[in-house]
Amino acid sequence: MILMKYKVKLNGKIYEVEVEKGNVELLSEYDAISAPAAAPAAPVAAAAPAAAAPAPVASGNATPSPLPGVVVAVKKNVGDKVKAGELVMLIEAMKMENEITATKDGTLVAVLAPKGTQVQVGTPLFEIA
Repeated sequence: MILMKYKVKLNGKIYEVEVEKGNVELLSEYDAISAPAAAPAAPVAAAAPAAAAPAPVASGNATPSPLPGVVVAVKKNVGDKVKAGELVMLIEAMKMENEITATKDGTLVAVLAPKGTQVQVGTPLFEIA
């Protein structure tokens, strides 16, 4: 299967989409004014993406990303009890999946970087209370 990623500009917004065998998944959406410089987007023959939900805001005690990459899986749901060292999500960096674990015992109260999110070092990933 061929997986393709595109950046599409539509009505002043940039949509990053992933297309695989006729299926389209919205990865991110942002205003075209604040968009990073990129190569021209290839056309995508698909329906307009659905409106994205507002992103949760970190309260200051979120677990930061230890490396740049893309969140490829979130293994826990908001409300789940977690123990320190338990797997919460996977970040792909340099073709390797890196396990991101809970830093303390508690309840997962927010996932700040859902699947498909591009993260940098220090990007808030999730919160445990």
